[in-house]
Amino acid sequence: MDLFDQHLTKITEEEAPLAARMRPQTLDQFIGQDHLIGQGRLLRRAISLDQLSSLIFSGPSGTGKTTLARVIANTTRAHFIAINAVLSGVKEIRAAIEIAQQKRKFHNQRTILFVDEVHRFNKSQQDALLPWVENGTIILIGATTENPFFEVNKALVSRSRIFQLQQLTDKDLYKIVEQTLADSERGYGKLTVQIDTDALAHLVNVTNGDARSLLNALQLAVETTPPDATGVIHIPLAVAEESIQQRAVLYDKEGDAHFDTISAFIKSLRGSDPDAALYWLAKMVYAGEDPRFIFRRMLILASEDVGLADPQAVVVTNACAEAFDRVGMPEGRYHLAQAVLYLATAPKSNSLMGFFDALAAVEIENVAEVPTHLKDAN
Repeated sequence: MDLFDQHLTKITEEEAPLAARMRPQTLDQFIGQDHLIGQGRLLRRAISLDQLSSLIFSGPSGTGKTTLARVIANTTRAHFIAINAVLSGVKEIRAAIEIAQQKRKFHNQRTILFVDEVHRFNKSQQDALLPWVENGTIILIGATTENPFFEVNKALVSRSRIFQLQQLTDKDLYKIVEQTLADSERGYGKLTVQIDTDALAHLVNVTNGDARSLLNALQLAVETTPPDATGVIHIPLAVAEESIQQRAVLYDKEGDAHFDTISAFIKSLRGSDPDAALYWLAKMVYAGEDPRFIFRRMLILASEDVGLADPQAVVVTNACAEAFDRVGMPEGRYHLAQAVLYLATAPKSNSLMGFFDALAAVEIENVAEVPTHLKDAN
């Protein structure tokens, strides 16, 4: 690496987005996912003792899959290679395998191959990894936002431990903001940032468990707000709304929570009370709630609570949603009201919930083949 490369690396690190700068370097800095890396948990012990086998991390965006792989890279004594399945193919896999073989042959060192977006590899690319995972040449760490049991090669899944990362809780997100505002090297510890309570609550609520989205919004709010005469960067609710491009939904002057109101709306539909359902609908529409969010919740209810008692409920609700997309506001209110009244007056059945009982049974039973009399005769 020459001086120009060093200069480029330094600039890249300094100008990286806040979410990249604030990536935890150690397990102690990692916030959330206590069910996986809490004290005494299997994955934490394996990382601390450098006794990893092949792993696949799955979960929503912004929950720490790539970050956890980077923590492993900083902790392990193994050689660490990272590739992205979107940008890489068999050529890059072969190059990584060759490096792994050299490290193993001349330095007796293991190699961890981290594949981000591993589900983007096609079958042949995933197959190219199999023999090297099998013989231990590489330890595979895959990250995916999809269900690995459907999107990743079955043979590869069987040779890996699957760890499901969950959406971060509000408590986790508050800790991340606190950590960012206190960190003088990577965050805003050198600045005096004052975020109003309702502004921070809005950012946490809208980002919905996604730490990357939260930090991106925080960066935009802080770095576009000039300090006042005393040097304080003040972030009110209005700035938070602009930073996340979604205004806070406050349903009345007492400040009823967004989720309390949608809960009352759904319970009114479920309880077959059309007047109450229209009232809560009007309250949300008046406050500026996204109608697509309301339609999404009604589509769920059309199957979950109406179900087979009136199979047309899904058809009517979906037709109203599509009509709304064509018409828009304010005329689209007719389609909102039509769907609400249909669902509120429809008979109710929750027989579809039997599927989740079956799913629970599948999760706890041993893997079993299809009974012989039910198999394909061919």
